[in-house]
Amino acid sequence: MIDIMLSPGMVLIIGALIILFANNAIQKGLMFALPLLTLAIVWLVPTGDHLAVTFLDYTLLPFSVSVTGRLFATIFCLATLATSLYALHQAPKLEIAGAFIYAGSAIGVTFCGDLISLFIFWELMTFGSTLIIWSNGQSNPNAFAASLRYLLVHLFGGVVLMAGIIWHTLSTGSIEFTRYTADNPADILILIGFLINAGAPPFSAWIADAYPESSPSGMVYLSVFTTKTAVYVLLVAFAGTQALIYIGLYMIFYGIIYALLENDMRRILAYSIVNQVGFMVTAIGIGTEMALNGAAAHAFAHIIYKGLLLMSAGSVLLMTGHRKCSDLGGLFQSMPVTAVNGIIGALAISSFPFTSGFVTKSLTTASASELGLVWVWLLLLAASAGVFLHAGIKFPWFVFFQKDSGLRPADPPGNMKIAMWIFSFLCISIGLFPQPLYAILPYAVEYQAYTLNHVVEQFQLLLFAGSAFFILLPMMKRTLTITLDFDWFYRKLFVLIQARYAVKIGRTADMLQQITRKRVIRLLRGLHQHHGPSGILARTWPSGSMLLCVAIMLSIVLLVSILFQGL
Repeated sequence: MIDIMLSPGMVLIIGALIILFANNAIQKGLMFALPLLTLAIVWLVPTGDHLAVTFLDYTLLPFSVSVTGRLFATIFCLATLATSLYALHQAPKLEIAGAFIYAGSAIGVTFCGDLISLFIFWELMTFGSTLIIWSNGQSNPNAFAASLRYLLVHLFGGVVLMAGIIWHTLSTGSIEFTRYTADNPADILILIGFLINAGAPPFSAWIADAYPESSPSGMVYLSVFTTKTAVYVLLVAFAGTQALIYIGLYMIFYGIIYALLENDMRRILAYSIVNQVGFMVTAIGIGTEMALNGAAAHAFAHIIYKGLLLMSAGSVLLMTGHRKCSDLGGLFQSMPVTAVNGIIGALAISSFPFTSGFVTKSLTTASASELGLVWVWLLLLAASAGVFLHAGIKFPWFVFFQKDSGLRPADPPGNMKIAMWIFSFLCISIGLFPQPLYAILPYAVEYQAYTLNHVVEQFQLLLFAGSAFFILLPMMKRTLTITLDFDWFYRKLFVLIQARYAVKIGRTADMLQQITRKRVIRLLRGLHQHHGPSGILARTWPSGSMLLCVAIMLSIVLLVSILFQGL
């Protein structure tokens, strides 16, 4: 163990600034060296506080190591390393710099011991992730507008979070990042700020709106950090908050329904992110040690298999130029490596036995059963079938199989294939040997995933969901449609209102301005008339007149006092 005075996330943030000005060779070297160096620091530094900074009357703890924070920082480093390999020859320099700021800020959040440091890293994440989307503007004309909408949503979330932090600090005098109760306005504002980044309702749509507009590698980066740092802070600060059970269940079924309706393969996987984060939020709401282990383990595994699915989809987009399922099909014939890796990711997200999803997601369902939450357990079980429908079958079937689109693209370049194989290896190895992951979870794990009942039950569930998909296949065929979501309000309705009523509102504003101006001028003229140089109240009165006025006023006061005494 070593002791340093620099948060591991700062290694990536400082490295991002160097990447911006480095030549191509140095940039590629830093893309691998920086995540490895950060990972080494994460594991070489012991738990506890390592850096204290005095700010005003408060002590900031921007580098405080916990078991849970180390777990999340570990998968953040591994995902950054693998995604950088995937992005090696395709991503522009601005995207890589933004991604490293993004990753470093996310790791910074996992090591914060106070709310002020957390907020600073939280907002840096917004800056880095916006750069990733914006940097794809030359290839995708929709990227710039999507990045602005993304930025506005997260700036709003940051304002809500800042208001909660200020209120909490003024109320308690403490900025410590610890467990909160969510029974007062300040803590509720903090909770809302965290939930916006998690993709909770009514702000779930920003994920499917913005992420698919980024580059093939950009969406992999984006899938890793924002929602998972939100899971981390919710796990630390609001474990056991019952409202999170209902919010999480809503996210689960919202993601399933919209993913089943969607035609765009990248939007399918974007809605799937909301669905999977919903499982984690539900586990945090349950709040037992097993449930919290389930949320942490699920986040770890999800980053890997979701990254694998997005790498597969990104490879298809790069090699074909198509995103819509209705334009794709039959690609397994010329893209076998991409198809195989996409299928492995689909099996993992569906909790297929011997994959990572089977040994992590089941911790959440087991915790609901153990606590006697039968209705939660039943809904989670039904949702698992829904996941297999939209991500386990729909994505690989419509992209790689179904009809023959006639497209014959080759598999992507070697670096992208190696990145996919690394994530596939992790999906299978964690599924076969879950104990190393269980050993670094926040609490001791006394859970055996591979029981006969569990394996048979999961196979039955997957068989049922698979049969339902192919029976209903005529209804599942994709057409050129769009799905309306909450983002329609600020993308279309508000713009329509502004365009239709802008002239009328402008005329009304001009009229109100003219009326106000006239009344102000009238008031000023009246004041000038009475108080100006020639006004009656500005004149100099003779002394005799002033004495007479004073005598009259005193007489009136005397008379009134006598009358009141008589009463």
